[in-house]
Amino acid sequence: MIPMTVRRAPLSSLLTRLRDRSPGLAASLGAGVLAAGLGLGSLAVLVMVLWISSPYPDSGPGGALHVAAALWLLAHGAELVRTDTLSGVPAPVGVTPLLLVVLPVWMVHRAARDAVDDSTEASGWTAFAGVVLGYLAVATGAALYAAGGDLRPAWVWTGVCVPAVVLAAAGAGVWTAYGRPREPVDGALLLLPAGVRRLFLGPDARHRLGTAARAAAAGVTVLVGGGALLLGTSLVWHGDATRLSFLQLTEGWSGRFAVLLLCVALVPNAAVWSASYALGPGFVLGTGHVVGPLSSAPAPLLPPFPLLAAVPEVGTGRGGQAGPARGRAG
Repeated sequence: MIPMTVRRAPLSSLLTRLRDRSPGLAASLGAGVLAAGLGLGSLAVLVMVLWISSPYPDSGPGGALHVAAALWLLAHGAELVRTDTLSGVPAPVGVTPLLLVVLPVWMVHRAARDAVDDSTEASGWTAFAGVVLGYLAVATGAALYAAGGDLRPAWVWTGVCVPAVVLAAAGAGVWTAYGRPREPVDGALLLLPAGVRRLFLGPDARHRLGTAARAAAAGVTVLVGGGALLLGTSLVWHGDATRLSFLQLTEGWSGRFAVLLLCVALVPNAAVWSASYALGPGFVLGTGHVVGPLSSAPAPLLPPFPLLAAVPEVGTGRGGQAGPARGRAG
């Protein structure tokens, strides 16, 4: 009897541990699936409303859902490939609207945080793994579905960017649920070289890090705010070109509303580009066409898009001017 008891004890203990942990893992998986479904569903509802209200839809509801799935992947930093080009050669869509990234990051962060807070059975690692696996399962299905549309995900970028965003946001959510403990941070700092590690683990490290973080936040705020001010000033200065490009894109109110939403989502990007322009390095428009305050290289004909009305004209030493979106700009 004793040998049988000894043999059964490990199996019984294993079943007990699995039974105790499975509710926490199942809840975490459900939280990840729900977070991905809510984000994807929000974009799908918005795209479907715009498609229904469009007077001249180019495709059926399946095409609209393909666009919604592609936009959701784009929000994670994935690159999209547009196949319906005039030349017939697929063209990449690599500009991720920074404001659009807030949606998936916030959803994953909240799901991981709530998975730890609401489930006493789930440890931090269980909640983290469950949320990540559940979210990536939905992302895999969305990527496979979007591959059948005109906007197709680039598989390398999708396989790298989407898991990276989910892992970072879920890790931050679990860390927040535990009260932002310093032990994981100290453990990660041990991997740094000794000279660099002393800057973070010294006696006054907390004070130095707090001061550096506040200074960095103030610097970023000033730069991005200055870029946004420069962008707004240029758009107001060239209000006629901005308004004309906005009216040229579409005639229906639904199309204009979609263009307005796209402009709002791209405002943080444009503010960063404007700040880079004001600081001197400038930014690249298209492929290899640098736009700087001292000179602007010739670029192909720009599409009529409102934010492009603020792009400087071609020339040397003409930083501060901006040309209409319908002309050649650099």
